[in-house]
Amino acid sequence: MATSYAHKFGQIVGDSLEMVVESFLYDFSKENGLYLDKKGYRKIRDGVKLSLCDINGNMHDLDFVIERDGSDEKRGTPVAFIECAWRRYTKHSRNKAQEIQGAIMPLLKKYKKDSPFIGVVLAGQFTKNSLDQLRSLGFHILYIPYDKICSAFKIIDIDASFDERTSEECFKNKINQWDKLTNADKKKLYDAIYKENCSEINNFLKELRNNIVRHISLVKIWSIYGKEYTFNNVRDAQCFLVKAENRSGEVRFLRFESKIIYSNGDSIEVSFQNHKELLAFLYKIGIDAESSQN
Repeated sequence: MATSYAHKFGQIVGDSLEMVVESFLYDFSKENGLYLDKKGYRKIRDGVKLSLCDINGNMHDLDFVIERDGSDEKRGTPVAFIECAWRRYTKHSRNKAQEIQGAIMPLLKKYKKDSPFIGVVLAGQFTKNSLDQLRSLGFHILYIPYDKICSAFKIIDIDASFDERTSEECFKNKINQWDKLTNADKKKLYDAIYKENCSEINNFLKELRNNIVRHISLVKIWSIYGKEYTFNNVRDAQCFLVKAENRSGEVRFLRFESKIIYSNGDSIEVSFQNHKELLAFLYKIGIDAESSQN
């Protein structure tokens, strides 16, 4: 198959974005005593892909995961899932948003008791609907517009602008320019992308910090007792409720329910069938809370 220079140049832009994101996430993780996992070698896994298994046993390839108590040799507790994407045209943005949603939401369900941060760093052109779709699901968004990417590339004298009329020969020339750059030149580009978007990056990191570096402000526990009634259809259930007054049938323990409220407004609701499981859960989140404050 013939090489698509347009596709290859898009990869260059996307890889440059990932380098910037990796840099500020690494600094954030190191500052807060956390471990940043990314694509590449890690002693505890085979291959270079960063992949996690969801609650249904399906694997998802990811860009960045921040862990508490993690290291090259030990997998920690995921406290943040962060995806990174570059799209030149809005017609591709909704599909990418759905792809990110499909990868992260099953993992969020699996790790819901840890209430991890979910974020995306998007660059290029994304529709308002695609951004709103992600926000409605709880994603924190760092959005870098197409114009700011082009502006940063000008620092290294490459015109990164293009549209559907741009020829393959033009893309080939851009790639040839890129291939001639030194590592120092590429660092200038990464620094320029960061500086162009410094305020937005700092806001994103503030949201990340507020989610991860938090303390427990309130713990509520309910002990649920009662008799369980089951019905084969809605009509029977309705009839039962209409006729129900003070039914004093047998009373038995059903479960413990608990709600943990954090200083940043986050909350976790859990349900356990015995006190030992609830004790173990509270012990774990207590240890995690202490770790986040140290």
